[in-house]
Formats: sequence, structure tokens, C-alpha cells
Amino acid sequence: MMALSESAVADHVCRRWARGEGGSIVTANVDIVRAATGNPGLAALVRRAEVVVADGMPVVWATRLAGEPVPERVTGASLVFTLAGAAAREGRSVYLLGGEPGVPDRAGRVLAERFPGLRVAGADSPPFGFDATEDGVRAVVGRVAAARPDLVLVGLGFPRQERLIERLRREVPLAWYLGCGAGIPMAAGDFQRASAAVQRAGAEWLHRLLLEPRRLARRYLLHDVPFALRLLAGALRRRLTGALRRRPATARFTGFRES
Repeated sequence: MMALSESAVADHVCRRWARGEGGSIVTANVDIVRAATGNPGLAALVRRAEVVVADGMPVVWATRLAGEPVPERVTGASLVFTLAGAAAREGRSVYLLGGEPGVPDRAGRVLAERFPGLRVAGADSPPFGFDATEDGVRAVVGRVAAARPDLVLVGLGFPRQERLIERLRREVPLAWYLGCGAGIPMAAGDFQRASAAVQRAGAEWLHRLLLEPRRLARRYLLHDVPFALRLLAGALRRRLTGALRRRPATARFTGFRES
């Protein structure tokens, strides 16, 4: 995970564009961290990205508790706009991939209106399950390759979007890719983000749960919330353990078990 602010991420991408170098960004929210923690293959998938940022206040809090703080939460939904704005200033193009039919097209229009000069190279809403077959993947990759965009926003959910991004990078290596989850329908205006105060309080997940209870209840309540609590407890334990190791042995708490 990189200790970058949102504006620093955009600056990093612009510098890489100027040098003719592509890359990818993973926005590691609680769900992604949970999945990668329990699966070495998914962890490797995340590590292969050039930039991994903390998307989710529990992840940010965990870095602070562990004594290795990141400057701020950087979400995929916000980066959609920040990177599109950077692309517009640089005279570059964006491709939107993922979402229900018509959604990426609407999101592209919103971004083009908000950032004059942004070129929308394409918008694609492939059918559900397209990536289960080689022909389906090849067709989607071929459309992106033909458009030759500079920035590709991929909203398929983890790990599908990251796996597709790895394939896309082989065909269009100079582009930058953002796995943005629900960032495309958010940009299209299909549903609103929580207020800034709710985001700072780390309760945006509750806002999302109220908007999409059927889709998100099981994931959030049965998996992500318990994992977030374990993540925070583990970060605090590592911080305390590190502090104890730096102190003289006689000053350690009696009976404290180091992990």
C-alpha cells in the first residue's frame, strides 16, 4: 500500500504518462483486504499493481494503529473524477468498462461535461459472465485495444476487474487502469455517495447498505464488519508488540504474549 494522497496519485499517473509508462491502481477497501488476506493468489494479484491505496476508513485506521499511517482515504469513486480531470488537463482519453447497459455511456457524458477537453474513447457494458470464456474476454479486450485509451476505468468488482486489467495491460501497456468497483454507476448518478461527514466517520458502508441491502447485507454484515474489527485489533496488537520490543526487557508487561 502506498502512502499517497489522492492528488499525489493523480500526479504519479501524469508523470508516468509523460514517460510513456502505464500501470494499474488497486483501491484496497475492507472487502479486498479481507479477500487478499485469506487467499495468496489474490494477495499476489493486488501486489502486482503499481499503486495500492487505502479505500475504506477501517483500512486507514489500521495503518494508523500499526504506526504506519497513510495520509488519507483514497476511494475508487473519487479517483474516477480525479483521474478523469487529470486526463482532461493532459489532453488524454478515458474508456469506461463495466456496469449495466447504458451506465458507462452516461458516466462518460458526465465526465466529459465536467472536464472539458476529456476525450471519451469508449464505453462498454459487457454481459454478465463474459469473462468466464476466452472468447468473451478476447472480445472485450479487443474493443479496448482498438480504442487505445490513456485511462481505463474498470468497474467489475474485485477480483474480476483486476484479473481483466492484467489481461488488458498486455494489449494496451501504455494506459493506466483503475479498478473502481461501483465508481462508474456513481459517476453516472445512479446513486449518491454518503455525505463527507459520514465518510470521515467511516460509516459510508452503512449508507451503501441502506441503498443496496439485498446485494450488500451478507457481504458487509457477515464478512466485512467482523474482519474490520479483527484488522483493527491486529494492527493495535502489532503496534503494542513493536513498542514492547523496542523497550528494555525488564520494562515489558509481565505475561504479555508476543505474536
